[in-house]
Amino acid sequence: MKNRKKFVPVLAVGLLIIVVILITLAARVIEKYIPSREVQDMREYYGLSAKDDTAIVLDDKVLEVNAKYLNGQIYIDYQTVHEYLNERFYWDASENLLFYTLPDELVTVSAGSNEYLVGKKGNSENYTIVRVDGDTMYMALDFVEKYTNISYAFFEEPNRVVVTSVWGDVQGSTAKKATQLRVKGGIKSPIVKELEKGESLTVLEKGENWTKASTADGVIGYLKTKFLGNIEKVARAHEFEEPVFSHISREYKIQMAWHQVTSPEANAAVATVLQGTKGINVISPTWFYLNDNQGNIASLASKSYVDYCHQNNIEVWALVSNLENKEVNTTEVLNRTSSRQNLVNKLVSAAIEYDLDGLNVDMEALENRAGEGYLQFIRELSLKCANNDVVLSVDNYVPTDYTEFYNRDEQANFADYIVVMAYDEHYVGSEEGSVSSIGFVTEGAENTMKEVPSGQIILGCPFYTRIWALTPKDENGDSAESAAEDYIPYEVTSEAVGMDTVQRRIELNDAEQVWSEEEGQYYAEYENEGVTYKVWVEDAASLEEKLKVMKENNLAGVSFWKLGFETDSIWDTIIKYTN
Repeated sequence: MKNRKKFVPVLAVGLLIIVVILITLAARVIEKYIPSREVQDMREYYGLSAKDDTAIVLDDKVLEVNAKYLNGQIYIDYQTVHEYLNERFYWDASENLLFYTLPDELVTVSAGSNEYLVGKKGNSENYTIVRVDGDTMYMALDFVEKYTNISYAFFEEPNRVVVTSVWGDVQGSTAKKATQLRVKGGIKSPIVKELEKGESLTVLEKGENWTKASTADGVIGYLKTKFLGNIEKVARAHEFEEPVFSHISREYKIQMAWHQVTSPEANAAVATVLQGTKGINVISPTWFYLNDNQGNIASLASKSYVDYCHQNNIEVWALVSNLENKEVNTTEVLNRTSSRQNLVNKLVSAAIEYDLDGLNVDMEALENRAGEGYLQFIRELSLKCANNDVVLSVDNYVPTDYTEFYNRDEQANFADYIVVMAYDEHYVGSEEGSVSSIGFVTEGAENTMKEVPSGQIILGCPFYTRIWALTPKDENGDSAESAAEDYIPYEVTSEAVGMDTVQRRIELNDAEQVWSEEEGQYYAEYENEGVTYKVWVEDAASLEEKLKVMKENNLAGVSFWKLGFETDSIWDTIIKYTN
């Protein structure tokens, strides 16, 4: 009996423990399967800190940068506008000026003003267009919208602006019932919005259990897939008049050649230089170059030279370069409005003074940070050239990652012709190789056509060949250097020569020329006094392969560097493809 009495309390305690365990397990099960009612802090969700911060939701994505809401206007910083909305806006931070280039007018806005110019005509808005805060410039979104194919809507609590810049069909749906949109897929994720039954959604990623969607007021999150209605295509459309660009275009194939002029006296040789040519309809003398950091130019121009060319039905597109005066900072000239516009005015004035038919811009070796100023220079120059019936052509490298900032696509909107310099594949300081192999030319043309209409492209070809000299290094040199894996036991130098000269060298050294299908040209090699010479020959045969690229892709024409390096017979090959 005593043992039974002792057993009862023990049993009770055991049952109590079991009940506690069951309650705990039940609580955990309930906690696991009951949706969280935690509500996300929406200012934190959008990354807002300052009172006037405004989130930017662009095409169903929340940007990491914020806008500002000031005096009833949305302001977005220039870099964000430039990167995401419209790269044609140009901001000069040194002179506090904003520009937008239309096909036929330049829009100019001073910081802190509600007034602006379109060409010379004054206009105004009821808000400040440009605000500067320290090193950051902000643009009123209303002003951006005037010139950009976007629409936007503003929402409060918290402040956010929903911007649409991509138009077309999207995946749309509605909420089947009232439910929650959560930060992530899962019932324990915080709620970002309570969805009403029938609320419109854009479906971003449909999953088996959870679907990522965005709401019309710029909230992005996940809802249970089973609460999603039928998914249908929804058209996003917006009425906007895109700018229409026009160009001065010749109805015939351009057959252009550059004429290197290094002194005023050299202009007198134009008749001699042209005497043996056939079919040239454009000549580009190297007359102008940047001469100081204020945008002034040095000029070798000659009216009698132009008159002679016109008498022979040859247009003159004078070249402007940035390479002659090493004291000039091209980046500074292009990025500062006063010097850039002075350069534009000087060039157009010279074109008018000398009765030029065109200008050929040859700005080479630019820094990446000069890119925006360079494009603005092309835009502004194009407006004044068009107003004076002056053809604008722009020389470009073959496209590469490191020349992407030249932005040939944008250049082509404003310039009449884009010249792709399909030479200098190998150059002074590089390893030995062809100046212009057919693969280099073909790839250069094809990649340029990805950015520029074929009818605006002029293919630049070489009349010159590099003779490469491989001179053995002194065997008593640095032993540590010679032990390196990438050690080259010879010094590489080269000399650029014309077609006659390279043939004389090959014949003089009794070298055999062998045709290379891969390079699209003849190759020759010979030794002289212990030095090995390698030559990838530019002649009629190699040039014909390049001309085929021009013809097959229906390019606007061809240009040659430079007059005086060719043989007289080469013109018979050229006119087969340009007439």
